[in-house]
Amino acid sequence: MKDQNWRKRVLNADSREILKLIPDNAIDFIFTDPPYNLARHSTGNISLLGRSAINNDLAEWDLIEFNPEEWVEDFVRILKPSGNLFVFTSFNQIGRWFNGLDHKFDTSNFMVWHKTNPTPKIYKAGFLNSCEMVFTCWNKHHTWNFTTQDQMHNFIESPICSGPERLKHPKHPTQKPISILKRMIEIASNEDDIVFDPFMGVGSIGVAAMQLNRRFIGVEIDPEYYRAGKKRIEYELATMMKKSKDK
Repeated sequence: MKDQNWRKRVLNADSREILKLIPDNAIDFIFTDPPYNLARHSTGNISLLGRSAINNDLAEWDLIEFNPEEWVEDFVRILKPSGNLFVFTSFNQIGRWFNGLDHKFDTSNFMVWHKTNPTPKIYKAGFLNSCEMVFTCWNKHHTWNFTTQDQMHNFIESPICSGPERLKHPKHPTQKPISILKRMIEIASNEDDIVFDPFMGVGSIGVAAMQLNRRFIGVEIDPEYYRAGKKRIEYELATMMKKSKDK
């Protein structure tokens, strides 16, 4: 990156290939939301009388086997000694992230995102799917913006992404709300730090990074998601730069 004033790099590519091009100790914060491989457990859409069916399916890409172990070595290699690594995950994958990363860092932990408005259980059998996990790890002397004791619980709460923020075309089944992404970025990085998301989707982490004056590298393999994410990130960057000039 010869241009020291660059703010974003977004690529329509396979992250496995891009990772090989990133130098050692180059990234301040790896923050990403890879596949959970939950689609195979789906019971399908739930038909309801007099209203549209509840979509209980994930996208086809979630059926492709995702192996956290294949990403560990490059994640560790590209992260700065002061860096942090946060990965959204689920009950079926968190143990694999732990086994792959825990012994490579001084500390590993997890956060819970509690969704205040999860999809209801129509037949009232089982728990509502109201929580997702974020596996986290770091070394001593890592960047950490601790605020107050009551704000630093490993628990964050918000509604699911909805309303004007939720993209309709394309609709990404796991789009995260900007509010929780910004909170995590604020904690685990500083202004001008490089945030890297190898599973960019529709660009929500990039949007959050732009709003917080971070630099962002995002990679997305799906062309439709990529175009939507790139458009959102570029719009946010232009908005933030205009605000900065107007001050």
